[in-house]
Amino acid sequence: MKIIAHRGNTNGVFKSWENEPTYIDLAIKKGFDVEIDIWATKAKYGTQLWLGHDAPLYGIDMNFIQERISRLWIHCKNIEAVHYLKNHEDVGQFTNYFWHQNDDFTLTSFGFIWTYPLKHVTSDSIIVVTDKSTDELERVSDAYGICTDYAELARDYFGKK
Repeated sequence: MKIIAHRGNTNGVFKSWENEPTYIDLAIKKGFDVEIDIWATKAKYGTQLWLGHDAPLYGIDMNFIQERISRLWIHCKNIEAVHYLKNHEDVGQFTNYFWHQNDDFTLTSFGFIWTYPLKHVTSDSIIVVTDKSTDELERVSDAYGICTDYAELARDYFGKK
């Protein structure tokens, strides 16, 4: 079971830390992949990348992504971010990225089925789990992976199975 820390959260929701670069690194150091939210905006000399859920908050560069590339699941927050990653070969070929709003399902760039909470799962699904109940973890145990704010709890749960 692949366990992905939602916006860097590993032990509950901490909105003021979500998508903050050092918080993402802490989740990676704990052994988790991390779902991050990326925005792309036009800048004077090209494109500026930002982390943030509801708005671009933390400016990053391509080095940030490239140094963590195998551990990131990138939720593109605007069409410019999708376009940028799709056309940036040294990123788009090596990490999952996707875009969705309220869709039940969307495909990642690697063909995984990113799945909204409480929806049907398959062996190719990454399902977002917002609940920390073990009942919900049991329900999604056939998925390829989960994205959760409770990554440590999920690791403990699936490690005992």
